[in-house]
Amino acid sequence: MNPISVLHIELFQSGRNTSDFYFNTMKEHLVVGHRHIEKPHRHDFYAAVLFTKGKGIHEIDFQRYDVSEGSLFFLSPGQIHSWELSEDIDGYIFFCSQEFYEMHYVNQKLRNFPFFGSVSFPRKLQLEIDELEKINRLFQELGEEFHSPNFMKEGFILSLMSQIFINAARLFSKDYDIHASSASLSYFKHYQDFESLIEQYFTGQKSISYYASLLGITPKHLNRITQSVVQKTATDIITERVVLEAKRMLMYLDESLVEIAFRLGYEEYSYFVRVFRKSSGMTPTQFMRKYKV
Repeated sequence: MNPISVLHIELFQSGRNTSDFYFNTMKEHLVVGHRHIEKPHRHDFYAAVLFTKGKGIHEIDFQRYDVSEGSLFFLSPGQIHSWELSEDIDGYIFFCSQEFYEMHYVNQKLRNFPFFGSVSFPRKLQLEIDELEKINRLFQELGEEFHSPNFMKEGFILSLMSQIFINAARLFSKDYDIHASSASLSYFKHYQDFESLIEQYFTGQKSISYYASLLGITPKHLNRITQSVVQKTATDIITERVVLEAKRMLMYLDESLVEIAFRLGYEEYSYFVRVFRKSSGMTPTQFMRKYKV
């Protein structure tokens, strides 16, 4: 089985001095990066993609999203994605490393933005006409600055990126109501802490009580938080993270299903299959038949 390739920013730089930031139109990006992005792949950087023309499908961590005018996507390091796009596709794309952004913003982390901070958060924002005009202008200005020799260019690029991220976070919040009050802000912070703990321990720990104890709250309150933020139980969040990792491993590790189940903390393969099927609607074998190239 071929491994999923991990792409680095310098692959797209074409001789530029910096390897921390990249900007291009979608049309040109698909030409420049064709040999790298024609198959499912993952990045070691953060990315934002705005589509202004054309249609298609964008699949991110095995979740399929429709692409149309005004589709805005955000991707975090490690996510597997691929797309099928019409020939008239166009828009803008930019990448940045975590260091590029966070070394300039001491109190602002990329993971603080909900679309970068949570694996359960949607990766697509469908913009209305007025919203698209505003975001499109920011992308255009970002591209102009990227190709300019302007004084304090990097600072201006960072400012424009922040405006895009903040505007997108506000638009997302209208649907998910995560920034409406200090209480909901507290819930979202607890939720991010919960997901961070899952990232550390999900292969060995799958009980709500374990994570609630680390957070210093009751399992009941943890469920209240997850239901409020993403409308899912805490158990759902844990299970979905385990199954996502299983899907990634099935795609790029040359190991047996039993070995993968054991790596993920399941001593009984049959139980792992039941969990996988309940979460994804198919067995691990069916998943491999569908996605294996």
